[in-house]
Amino acid sequence: MLTVANFNMHAGVDGWGRPFDFVAACAALDADVLALEESWTGAGGEGGLGQAEQVAAALGYQVVSCTLARGRRARPHPDATERWLPRTGFRSNRRSLYLSGGRPHPAAEMAAPRFQEGEVGVWGIALLTRRALVVDGVHTVPLPALTRDRVRRAGLVVDLQAEGVALSVMGTHMSHLQYGSHRHYSALRELLRTEVRPNAVLLGDMNLWGPPVRAFLPDWRRAVKGRTWPAWNPHSQIDHILVRGALGVASGEVCAAAGSDHRPVRAVLTLR
Repeated sequence: MLTVANFNMHAGVDGWGRPFDFVAACAALDADVLALEESWTGAGGEGGLGQAEQVAAALGYQVVSCTLARGRRARPHPDATERWLPRTGFRSNRRSLYLSGGRPHPAAEMAAPRFQEGEVGVWGIALLTRRALVVDGVHTVPLPALTRDRVRRAGLVVDLQAEGVALSVMGTHMSHLQYGSHRHYSALRELLRTEVRPNAVLLGDMNLWGPPVRAFLPDWRRAVKGRTWPAWNPHSQIDHILVRGALGVASGEVCAAAGSDHRPVRAVLTLR
């Protein structure tokens, strides 16, 4: 058996910038392999460690990470309410994250007090594996740049051995469909044929519902079906675990809200 999980952390803060215990949220998943999206590393850092590295240090994982954007993480907003984010949503004067993969931020955002007072840092994805698992190799697979997308996108691949079975795990954070992510899915489909082993797991915030994900990636099977977003009242599944090859699914579940706007997903896989 191999337990895998995926969690979009939203940089460890809610929409007002209030922090939550992301280490405890990851510990509750009790996964052998854990993919994290929107992992934050501040310029000041906590002992020089990013959030993924803090989770790894606390829970005994090996970790690899990939930076996809630079930006600022806002401080907790003084007018925060019990809601996860302001009723007006992620407007420039109330945003909790400001991200850019290369293009400068709009002038209105940079002039906002939230931006000016925010913590400078980097944002990306990470894969964490139990130390008992044998890791054969790690590599990053970049995806094409999209003009409308403000951040870079990539797949992070770990090749490993589990119960004598050689497999690959890829973690990714896909763009939105309105930004042109169909181009990313086309590129990803080809990369998954060459950059990962026949037995493989794909984890990530796919920013797309299950049926079109399966249409874009027809060789893959969904291990979890359930609503993941937004965490406080989910109506859609955009966070996915997919498998192929000699991997079976013993169980799959959407986990309880853990502080982010995404609910984690978790699956127990059988290795044949």
